[in-house]
Amino acid sequence: MPLPLAPILVRLGVAALAGYAAGRISRRAAGLHPGRTDQRAEDALDELDEGLSFHSPADRCRSEPETRQSNAAFRLRRTFGFRGRQWDVDAGLIARLRLKQRLP
Repeated sequence: MPLPLAPILVRLGVAALAGYAAGRISRRAAGLHPGRTDQRAEDALDELDEGLSFHSPADRCRSEPETRQSNAAFRLRRTFGFRGRQWDVDAGLIARLRLKQRLP
């Protein structure tokens, strides 16, 4: 009975190869770059407190009344055990949303 499975497996392989090729081509066409590591950002992530926080800097809002800025920070530090191994997870996130009103 392996003969009827062969055409299905070939079709799945062709579809997977086409999806992989499309992903590679679209990444090149979009001009994505590998990114960069900034030591100042690394230090800021290391100094985050654990948990989730939101705030708006008051000094920014007073100096530019047409600009509103909100910041968010998140950090999670945990140790997990799995199959006799220990894994330390340290996840940090800093985000900024800035809205600026443009006058016509």
